[in-house]
Amino acid sequence: MVGVAAPPRDNGTLVFAAPWEGRAFAIAVEVVDRLGLPWEEFRTRLIAAISAVPTRPYYESWAAALEHLLVDHGVCSTGTLDDATPSERATL
Repeated sequence: MVGVAAPPRDNGTLVFAAPWEGRAFAIAVEVVDRLGLPWEEFRTRLIAAISAVPTRPYYESWAAALEHLLVDHGVCSTGTLDDATPSERATL
């Protein structure tokens, strides 16, 4: 990915500030693959998530995009996500 949707890199290597960021990255890649979707399905949601809250940290936008992808493709509901995640996260 390039532009606003490009993951942070250092000398070409992906950079994760915390373990959960790497897990979120891997989960998104696996979900897109298992659903048989083109990567653009995720990318457009990521760009929208970044645009919606430009000050939000990159991987928090990544997680928001992943949540929307899961809901949009019927993998789970917003209620299921809201019930299963820490209260610090804004509801969908």
